[in-house]
Amino acid sequence: MILPLEFLRQCKASDFPDPQEYVAWQFRNLKLLETGLLVHPLVPLSKSDISAHRLLQIIHIAYERPLETGKDSESMQELSSAVKSLASRSLDGRSDECHWADGFPLNFHIYRMLVEACFESEDGAVVDEIDEVMGLLKKTWVILGINQMLHNLCFTWALFNHFAMLDQVDIELLSAAEKQLTEVVNDAKTTEDPDYCDILSSTLSSIMGWTEQRLLAYHETFSTSNIDSMHGIASIGVSAAKILAKDTSKEYRRRRKGETDVARGRIEAYIRSSIRTAFAQRMEEADSKRSSRNPVPVLSILAKDIGDLATKEKNMYSPILKKWHPFASGVAVTTLHSCFGNELKQFMDGLTKLTPDTAQVLNAADKLEKYLVKIAVEDSVDSDDGGKSLIRQMPPYEAENAITNLVKAWVKDRVDRLKGWVHRSLQQETWNPKANRQSFAPSSVEMLRIIDEILDAFFQLPIPMHSTTFPDLAAGIGRIIQYYVSKAKSCCGTRSTTIPQLPHLTRCDVGSKLFKKKEKPHVLMKRGSQVGSSTGNSASDLPELCVRINTLHYIQTELENLKKKAKTCLRNCESAQDGITDGLSINFELSQASCQDSIRQLCDTTAYKLVFNCLSHVLLDTLYVGGTSSNRVEPLLRELDSILRVISGIVHNGVRSRLITSLMKGSFDGFLLVLLAGGPTRAFTLQDSQIIENDFRDLRGLYFANGDGLPEEVIDKASLEVKSILPLLQTDTGILIQRFKQTISRCYESPAKSRFPMPAVPAQWSPDDPNTILRVLCYRNDEVASKFLKKTYDLPKKL
Repeated sequence: MILPLEFLRQCKASDFPDPQEYVAWQFRNLKLLETGLLVHPLVPLSKSDISAHRLLQIIHIAYERPLETGKDSESMQELSSAVKSLASRSLDGRSDECHWADGFPLNFHIYRMLVEACFESEDGAVVDEIDEVMGLLKKTWVILGINQMLHNLCFTWALFNHFAMLDQVDIELLSAAEKQLTEVVNDAKTTEDPDYCDILSSTLSSIMGWTEQRLLAYHETFSTSNIDSMHGIASIGVSAAKILAKDTSKEYRRRRKGETDVARGRIEAYIRSSIRTAFAQRMEEADSKRSSRNPVPVLSILAKDIGDLATKEKNMYSPILKKWHPFASGVAVTTLHSCFGNELKQFMDGLTKLTPDTAQVLNAADKLEKYLVKIAVEDSVDSDDGGKSLIRQMPPYEAENAITNLVKAWVKDRVDRLKGWVHRSLQQETWNPKANRQSFAPSSVEMLRIIDEILDAFFQLPIPMHSTTFPDLAAGIGRIIQYYVSKAKSCCGTRSTTIPQLPHLTRCDVGSKLFKKKEKPHVLMKRGSQVGSSTGNSASDLPELCVRINTLHYIQTELENLKKKAKTCLRNCESAQDGITDGLSINFELSQASCQDSIRQLCDTTAYKLVFNCLSHVLLDTLYVGGTSSNRVEPLLRELDSILRVISGIVHNGVRSRLITSLMKGSFDGFLLVLLAGGPTRAFTLQDSQIIENDFRDLRGLYFANGDGLPEEVIDKASLEVKSILPLLQTDTGILIQRFKQTISRCYESPAKSRFPMPAVPAQWSPDDPNTILRVLCYRNDEVASKFLKKTYDLPKKL
């Protein structure tokens, strides 16, 4: 007998005191038929079963309006036909029994309904009388075929389902479900009952589906307000996954633990899925944050957000997930590293030059990468490989290298443009002392201004490695400055090109027969002077030369300021290391040294040009020609005084003394040249030595200027060579000859007979040098000297 069908036939609405109660009763019977015949039938239904479709249609209609249950009602006849057709089916096709409520599925379904008595109807919490209810439930086990394992599974589902349906806020229900599931795990290990396994698989699949839906995007699911539930949900999900994996793997027991670590695998899947979902959300948020009022590049915003996400992962989620995966933080940050790296690669592929946005993005990426790697290393420090496997999953962004390369390109571009500008400016520079009040080249002022702007722009670049890339900039700037310095002095000649070349040692005039037998002198001579003199007019070049000297001094001074500025900026950089600024100033120091050396060369060149070119008419061509008393030093002093006034009016204080010192040294060298290589028009007696000494004292006095000129110790030092030679002019000829013989004997082998070799010209005149003494004898106007020179070197007796 199909009881629910018979109840519907026999009982009328009049049998119930309340019509609504009758409707509910009818509904329960129809529900029971649906459950036994359609939801949990003993004999499986085919999809094409017409009776099943008809019964389902009748029940749905009855849910909308009560069914007419009279014996002759059409609806009741249709219901009876469909129900009997379905209930009469059997496994072997021969039985005539009605199987409307047979088998395990329906019994278990009924028991699940009974288990609901364990929960309050209003808030879903476990009833206080749970022990008594459990006692009543156990009495139905014999009737329904339920055992402890089925009860554990059913009660686990009920606890979990109530937690899920009640907004997942009742942590006690979750904890109870987690605890109850451990019983199910143990039961699953000890039974292979197919009916139980079917129910177990179905139930756990539902549980696992619900947990995975939340754990695969746990950043969206869990926050500080409900983080306490994450552990329980993860624990239930992992346990369900373990049981299902065991059930579906026939080779489970033969696999090694490392190959079947279901818990670790599921947690890793949850982490990677949730991280990718969270990353995509942060991408959208970063894009929405960027606007005209907030022009920060999207990737910079994203890098900061990802850093915050990594921190949240490390502090909030990873401590929970570490129970199943020891490197939960590491997995999370490697996934974040990969997600951001994909976006960064697209950005970097199109980079050609350094812009503020580019630098900001690359800096943010580099900072993020270092933070993510730090978390990964800390998380896996106790692993077997020390975290190497995790780090291998994080291929470097190379953001710092990209910044360095872009900075180098930026530096090269600025240096190349500066060099081009300097080259053009030097071609147009006039070195005019009236160009500005300071009397130095305007091109140098502009060059240093551009360099200062380049330094400002460099230190304003939003990069973290100023200290490591600055040497390239300093070297480039140093090369440009040294190029400018070399060009400023290159066309001025050198000191050696201005000193006249000494002719062969002789006492004869250019037109003498004796001279024609000798080798020709290296330079032509003027007015009978034995020392070659130039006709060049260096006086007109003096202002220009002074401007060049001023310019180099100005550059040298400003370089010190640039060096101080660079050091200060480097010290203010976050990445600057102790002592690094000391090594970075070397390029500025090389440029300063180049300026210093060029100033020295220019001063010497200018001074010797003035002495041996501009003043040759009063020095080489006039001084002591025809006798010491007729052509003394006063004309030379007047010319020098005029030159000193020009120098004082143009040359900067810081370098003026250097130029005047060079001029003094040049004039002293010229004075000595007149005495020792003055040519056949000059001859001196012992009595002339006093006049010469007085003239040299006046020449010295010009530079002392009654204490307003050069320091006396500087003048004394420059005078040493002249002062060492003047006593030779006062020495008796016989004594000079004897001294000559002694010195040349020391310098050369013993002379054969009375002939001596011709001594070489020394680098510096000296009273102990045989060539110097011989020259004094050549210009000694007496018979003893003439006879010695004739006998020893076959030089003529008369000048």
